[in-house]
This record gives sequence, C-alpha cells and structure tokens, in this order.
Amino acid sequence: MTQVDFYLNVDDKLLFACRITAQAVAKKLPVLIYTAGAGEAAAVDGLLWSTQPLNFIPHCAPADRLAPETPVIIAHQPHDFHHQQVLVNLQVEWPPFFSRFERLVEIVSNDEADKAAARTRWKFYKDRGYPVQSHDMSRK
Repeated sequence: MTQVDFYLNVDDKLLFACRITAQAVAKKLPVLIYTAGAGEAAAVDGLLWSTQPLNFIPHCAPADRLAPETPVIIAHQPHDFHHQQVLVNLQVEWPPFFSRFERLVEIVSNDEADKAAARTRWKFYKDRGYPVQSHDMSRK
C-alpha cells in the first residue's frame, strides 16, 4: 500500500520537490515528479539542472527513449510510467495512478487555496485506508 507523506508550509514547492527528489535519488530510488502543467515541468527541469547543492540530477520526460534508465521522470499528464517507487505530486488533484507507487509525496505551500486542495487530497487518501503522515516544514 502506498505511503502518503504531506509536507506542509513549504515556502518554495518546486525547490522543495527538487530537494526531496535529490534525497530519493541518493538512496537509489527512482522518482516521478508529476507537475501541474508544461510550464511547471520546464521550471522543475531547470531547477534539476542548476539547484545547489543538488547540482545536476539526471531526468527526462516519460516518452524519452532513456526514461526506463533515468532516475527522475518529469510529467504533467498520465503515461505508462516505468518508475513506481516515489511519486512527487505537484498537481491540485490526486494522481489517478498514485497507488502504483510505494511512496507519494504531497507538497503544500502556505497559500490558502493550496491548503484547501491538500485537505481534500488528505481526506481522499485517508478515506481509502492509505497511511498518511504530515511533516510541518515551518518548524524546520
């Protein structure tokens, strides 16, 4: 069953997504970053190339021929994903395929609309019996 972790009160969701991704890749866990659209996917792509102290993290789109061997996939639409370890969700809705993954990371900013959407996702996961944990990043 998928473990769901909510990271709350995050100042910069995209940067935090890259940091979580770097931690997973360091543990040899493949990651799918599921973005809210093509623009956000491009922003994450840029951060994965340049964010210090992360340096470059190998990544590509799901349709890339190297996707099966690449540790990080960035997508904004459902696809036949090869990765099934860690899913980082940046969309407002829950990913329809999340249960194929061992771990789901939900990142929530201080924005009230983002918090409201996160509460809906939290309830969705809890109502279906998924183990859900929260991590308040304002205390870190």
